[in-house]
This record gives sequence, C-alpha cells and structure tokens, in this order.
Amino acid sequence: MRINCLNVFLFLSPFPIPSTSITSAKIHVNGVHLHYQQTGEGSHAVLLLPGMLGSGQTDFGPQLKSMNKQLFTIVAWDPRGYGQSIPPSRDFPPDFFERDAKDAVDLMQALKFKKFSLLGWSDGGITALIAAAKYPTLIHKLVVWGANTSVTQEDVRIYNGIRDVSKWSEKVKKPLEDMYGHKYFARTCEAWVDGISRFAEKSGGNICQELLPDIKCPTFIIHGEKDPLVPQAHAEYIHKHIKDSRLLLMPEGKHNLHLRFADDFNRQVEDFLR
Repeated sequence: MRINCLNVFLFLSPFPIPSTSITSAKIHVNGVHLHYQQTGEGSHAVLLLPGMLGSGQTDFGPQLKSMNKQLFTIVAWDPRGYGQSIPPSRDFPPDFFERDAKDAVDLMQALKFKKFSLLGWSDGGITALIAAAKYPTLIHKLVVWGANTSVTQEDVRIYNGIRDVSKWSEKVKKPLEDMYGHKYFARTCEAWVDGISRFAEKSGGNICQELLPDIKCPTFIIHGEKDPLVPQAHAEYIHKHIKDSRLLLMPEGKHNLHLRFADDFNRQVEDFLR
C-alpha cells in the first residue's frame, strides 16, 4: 500500500502548520462595499494601505506572500473607488484622505480587530498618518514610506509629470490598465493630480502637518533616496515632528522600495513590528 508521506507528516506533526492562503472578500463599511485580502494567523493584525490607484493586488504582492504569517494577520484593502472597491468611482473631495482614514479604521473594526498596526505607502502613508493621529487607541505601530504631509510647488510639478499615463513605463502601467481599463485609469490619474495639487493652495501646502504631534504609537519612516516622486525632505519632516520616530534611508530605494527590495523591506518591518 502506498502512503502519502506529506499527509502522514501533517497528521502526526505536533506543530501547527500555518495557513499560507490569501482570502478575498468584501464588507459593507460607511455606505460602500470595501474589498480586502487577508492572510496569516498571527495575533498581531496589520493593515496594508496602498498608494494612488492602488490595491492589495497591485501594491502588496510580496508582503501578502512572504510576511510572517505565524506572527501576523495581514489585511490589504482597496480604498473606495480603487481596485475591487468599485463602485463607487473614485473622487477626490478636499477631505479624501480623512475619508480614507475613517474607512480604513472602520474596516478593521468591522473585521473585529480591536487593535492593529498600519503599513502605509505613498497616499496610503498619508492616510495611515491621519488614522494614527485621530484614532490613537486603536493603532499599535505605524510604518510609512513614500509619504508627505504637505504639497509644495515642486511636488505639483512632479505630479503633473505623471498626469499623462500614456507616458508611464509599460511595467508600471500594465497592471493598472489590466485592473481598470485605460479610460478609468487615465481619468482617475488626472483627477488625482488635480485633487492633491489643491493642497498646494493652502497655507504651507498643508495636508496633515498639524496632526503629526498627535501620533503617539511607535513609528518607523522609510525613504528611498532615489525616490523620484517624493523628495527626502518630506520624510525628514515627518521624522522631526513625530516624537521618538525612527527614520531609515535606503540609498538605492525608489518610490516602490517595498517591491524592488521586498526581502529587506519585509525583514526591517517585521523586526520593528515584533
């Protein structure tokens, strides 16, 4: 009789075998159906917050696949109007970052996580900063990269440089076109440029600078020194105004450093979260 050795090992092993599956679902939050992916069985819940036009699928593949699933329960969400959280179509009212922050926190509450950490990239980093400041009793630890708390005229120049998605590299453009179709992708990118550029008209270009002193949780700021979209001064400003925060500069890192250097990024973040 032939015996499946793997089945015997699973049956006899006294050690739990961690689940590596990634589940996908939607949940009703604040009047919309928000899509999320979830993996891991750890006691430490972590929410991954994507950037502009981003989703768990497009922005966090290496984190969903490879972060420690025994230590962490990892949730990656699609903000309203992004990814599979459509409808509604994405729009950019003056409070869109605050709206995303409330949606993100309420999503985790709806999933029955009493306390959780935030990993926010780019726009998701801004959202995470606002959430950590406004909901301090719920946030365990905070990691942000590629984020900014104000918009300068130089930033507006950079944003206008990516307005026309036909000029994007095929590698960056293709997964977003596959997800959205060209028309929605192009229209939403233009609307984002207009929406975030409006902050430059405010005093000091402020997005959420005044909230940084309200962040009390341990905070880890990562910045790629070759980031073409977010100048290093933004990371240094966040570090200066969040008490006891930690700043890591990655000399070869660009805006998507968590994808390009996923193993190093995951290790650094896991060490901080432990």
